Amino acid sequence: MIISTKLRIPHVRKALVTRPALMRKLNEGMKSKLTLVSAQAGYGKTTLLSEWANQCGVFAAWVSLDQRDNDFTQFWGLVTASIQLGVPDFGKAVHNYLEKGPSVAMEHAIPALLNELNELTDEQVIVLDDFHCIELPAIHQSFIYFLDHLPPHIHLYLASRTDLTIPTARFLAKGDYQRIPTHELRFHLDEGIVFFRETADLLLTVEQVTELFHQTEGWISGLQLAAISLKRSENITETIRRFSGRQQHISDYLLEEVLQYQSESTFTFLLETSVLSRMNQSICQAVTGQENSQEQLEKLEKMNLFLIPLDDQREWYRYHQLLSDFLQHHLLQRDRGLWIRSHLRAANWLEDHGLDEEAIEHYLEGEQFADAVRLIEKHLHRLVQSRSVALHRWVSRLPDNAFAHKPMMEMFYISVLLGVGEWEAASRRVEQAAARFEAMQGTWGDTEWKRAMGNISFFCSIIAYLQKDLAKTSDDFERVEQYIPEGSFFQTMGRNRYQGYDLFDDHLAYINDLHAAQAFLEKWSSILGSKESYPFAGLVLASYSKLLYEWNRLEEAERYASQALQRRDLLPYARILQQVAFSASRIQQALGHADRASELLSQVKLQIDSPDYELFLLNIEAEQACLSLRQGSSEYAMDWLGRCGLSHTDEISMNRVQEYLAFARVLAVCERTENALHVLERLHRLLSKEDRLRDRIKVLVLHSVTLQRSGHTKAALVKLEAALQLAEPEGYIRSFIDEGGVMKELLSAYVNVQQGQAGLLGHTGHSFPVTPAYVKQLLQALQLVSAKEHAPKGRLTEQETNILLLIAEGLSNKEISRRLNIADETVKYHLKNVYRKLGVNNRVQAVQQSQKFT
Repeated sequence: MIISTKLRIPHVRKALVTRPALMRKLNEGMKSKLTLVSAQAGYGKTTLLSEWANQCGVFAAWVSLDQRDNDFTQFWGLVTASIQLGVPDFGKAVHNYLEKGPSVAMEHAIPALLNELNELTDEQVIVLDDFHCIELPAIHQSFIYFLDHLPPHIHLYLASRTDLTIPTARFLAKGDYQRIPTHELRFHLDEGIVFFRETADLLLTVEQVTELFHQTEGWISGLQLAAISLKRSENITETIRRFSGRQQHISDYLLEEVLQYQSESTFTFLLETSVLSRMNQSICQAVTGQENSQEQLEKLEKMNLFLIPLDDQREWYRYHQLLSDFLQHHLLQRDRGLWIRSHLRAANWLEDHGLDEEAIEHYLEGEQFADAVRLIEKHLHRLVQSRSVALHRWVSRLPDNAFAHKPMMEMFYISVLLGVGEWEAASRRVEQAAARFEAMQGTWGDTEWKRAMGNISFFCSIIAYLQKDLAKTSDDFERVEQYIPEGSFFQTMGRNRYQGYDLFDDHLAYINDLHAAQAFLEKWSSILGSKESYPFAGLVLASYSKLLYEWNRLEEAERYASQALQRRDLLPYARILQQVAFSASRIQQALGHADRASELLSQVKLQIDSPDYELFLLNIEAEQACLSLRQGSSEYAMDWLGRCGLSHTDEISMNRVQEYLAFARVLAVCERTENALHVLERLHRLLSKEDRLRDRIKVLVLHSVTLQRSGHTKAALVKLEAALQLAEPEGYIRSFIDEGGVMKELLSAYVNVQQGQAGLLGHTGHSFPVTPAYVKQLLQALQLVSAKEHAPKGRLTEQETNILLLIAEGLSNKEISRRLNIADETVKYHLKNVYRKLGVNNRVQAVQQSQKFT
């Protein structure tokens, strides 16, 4: 839930001193992308920007940030909502992406936000106050992308206690960045004289003001505190003399000076309410028990005691961070019991008013861990999906035994750790939970205990998989089978939401050892594939069919892909459906069934029913573009290129590797060679860093083919050799032969190099990293493919012949599908081809005519 006061420009009662030079510099920011106001607490950053925003002449979207906003979806949700206050229809698409969880949001929310900003016709200002609270690398990375693509009529203003960690040199060089640092925010002596005489109503001598400036170095809050203290002083000269030490020491001293004159009631009110990040009369009364809370707030505002109104109605306030930090430290040191009680009262009020996430923060501070767990558990499914960073932070603060008897919460937390990439932490947590659950046998019900052990075994398998230890993964799968043979909820959790290039879906994208993968996938395809309601089996079957396809064992690959296609339990899970359809389509294309290959991709578009349909569609259309090129038609691919929204200058993330690989392929075909090579080089760097063998090979193969087509044979052979060297130990075949004639040219040229032109590639003697036998194997496979493509169209394929023989035995379509282990639809498809090739209309005629073609 977004707190509306976070999106309001803080109320400025009156500027301390008119500062025209700073106002002019802020106005100059309207010619730039980014303006940073950078200084430590108490230098008037918020006041300066608030005053400017109210008089800049355009709508200024304002966001007051705090530590709770250090979450990707929360941060960008606030930015979008702030703009929406001035542009009511703004941001619907952005919010849709943000609601789909961090992985989707990180990829698509920012482009959507930029698109909507680009459609605005008026100048737009966005002010982000306290930007230093944002430390999450994912936000910083997205912010860089946001700045890079920001339309010229949008202007960002940041207030931060620290300099930006994002690179700004290139923006500075282009005139798109300006900075107002600490020394420009400090009061000058003449401004100090005006402040003390006109604002603080203190008639100090120039010498006294100079001494104060020497002590405070023009620090605005220090001067404000000094003014409050001096008004009570009976000896101004002596009070000024006692100001000494560094800035923090001065603030502590001055705050002590100011607060010691407050009544006990006011001082207690200040201490107890200091735990609140924002406050109104109601929550203050709940926390302090003081019925005159509104009067206290108004009194503090009149005293100018660092209380900032958050709305024009004076309903909501917050303390200046300087005062808040001081009071909280004082409260914690003075009375820990009061500190805890204040947080718990705040938590109770917030929960009663439906502000559960803020309540969780206070329950944690107040060490009321059971209540924190209760609220986390209440919103667990939503938090895992959209607030995983906050969930991670909250659960990290809980004692280890806080949810020892809540196995599902433990599991969800482990899934969050895996989702945010904290694999080592997840591994430790899994190990601890496994030992704890094991010891709980007999204290829980048998069903509950087995479910807990089965789920934790599944997470053990995930950890082993991440370590690329498939033998241990298999052992852990066996324990899942032992405890919960019906499967784990976590095996399909989130499978209907888009994740892009996901290492848990496309197993061969992550596992480099194809021989270990073959043993694992063969075993578990057999075990899981026989289960009637076990959607996770679809992923295993799809992965095994991909492996067999890569090894050019097409008939076997088709059998496993068909087994996955005929499963009805996959329909609710878009990510699984997509993997199955992609594998089956490639196999059908390789078998020469172009229509069926296209049909499978068209069908999956209709089958997917997901909130992220548009995102899945992007992936499917990229695959369709590649398929159209394999089928010798570039029309669809060129049309896709014009509407895919990708650019060769984009930052490429791991979850869109397949889209950008397709993009590079289509660029190359369209003779945009330089752009294609640029994308391929960046893909290779990314995939090398992430140790993704299969796709490194694919990128190198495409790189070599692209270079060969552009006439750079030597460079093409260098890339080809690198691909062959990586591929030979694992037996890759289709990644090469799917490139067709141009690959045949390259392999033949490489054979010539091996046979006597070693120097061409810089080799000495006849030492090559690739064996001639492997290159020969690939050339033979290419020749077989070529022969098959040029075979008479009336000749039946092996599978069509098998079906015809079974028809002759009198078997029905259903019986044939069971005998050949393929889908009913696949039988019908082959039967249609048989009729067409034999020129007949029914089964009897087909059997009678078959002798002519077999």
